Amino acid sequence: MSMAVIGLVAGMALGFAGYFGGFGAFILVAALGAVGFVAGRFLEGDLEVGDFFRTRTGDRDDRRR
Repeated sequence: MSMAVIGLVAGMALGFAGYFGGFGAFILVAALGAVGFVAGRFLEGDLEVGDFFRTRTGDRDDRRR
């Protein structure tokens, strides 16, 4: 399934949630969709837990000086 089709389905789900359930349902569906996306990336092996906890290095440290 292409990313465009996945985006279309996600947009339609958010649209239905917003229309029928209000703003709270819209936020809930969006949050659960994000959790599902991250879980799917973990299961595919594209993400690792360490990706969220790595320290940044580079020119950002130079700006503090």
